[in-house]
Amino acid sequence: MIVTTTPTVEGRKIVEYRGIVFGEVVSGVDFVKDFAAGLTNFFGGRSGSYEGELIDARESALNEMMQRAASLGANAVVGVDVDYEVLGQANNMLMVTVSGTAVVVQ
Repeated sequence: MIVTTTPTVEGRKIVEYRGIVFGEVVSGVDFVKDFAAGLTNFFGGRSGSYEGELIDARESALNEMMQRAASLGANAVVGVDVDYEVLGQANNMLMVTVSGTAVVVQ
């Protein structure tokens, strides 16, 4: 499955539009990751625990979107947009949403 942020696929022709597709993931950050990130914040550097959570959530959302596109008979998704939000009373949940247009390309 071709997935791109551009509105077209270079060298390919869009022959059919199948609709807008989405992928959503809401992921909680556990105490251990939160504690480790707090230490990183105090001492400086990158937070590997949060980065890993972010990568996993984004990949899961993209995979969900591709599965939904495939179920519509599409072989590509164009115009993909990725959004991130922090949720929850303590801001301890991460929401990743992806959307795009499912298409058939030749």
